Amino acid sequence: MSKGRLSVYLDRDIMQALASYADRRGQSRSLVAEAAIASFLSPDGDERREAAIAKRIDRLDRKVARLERDHGIGVEMIAQFVRFWLTSTPPPPEGERAALRRLGNDRYDAFMEALGRRLANGPRVRQEIGEDFPKSGE
Repeated sequence: MSKGRLSVYLDRDIMQALASYADRRGQSRSLVAEAAIASFLSPDGDERREAAIAKRIDRLDRKVARLERDHGIGVEMIAQFVRFWLTSTPPPPEGERAALRRLGNDRYDAFMEALGRRLANGPRVRQEIGEDFPKSGE
């Protein structure tokens, strides 16, 4: 197979990236540039790029689904706690409210410290809950 000669001028950053890539692969710059041009001109190049983009989008879609799931768990957890607390805790007598408010502030600070430790060291609540939730009645 005979090869033709081509001289091109590349932006300094592109030239450095080409040299770095070729060095990491142990290949010549010409071989890497030839492969890149062949890939760019290939009739199935668009299909490969589209497949790669579709794969990335699919991965992002799965991540968003997990985020939505985790967010839903958090909202439901808070709602269940608030519902339980409101239905099981009688209001305090008027004379004790100031002392209870101070105690509540202290307990809140302790809660925030414990939450910070748990977030820093794990495990997370979402790790303790299964991936699939059966619908009620199933």
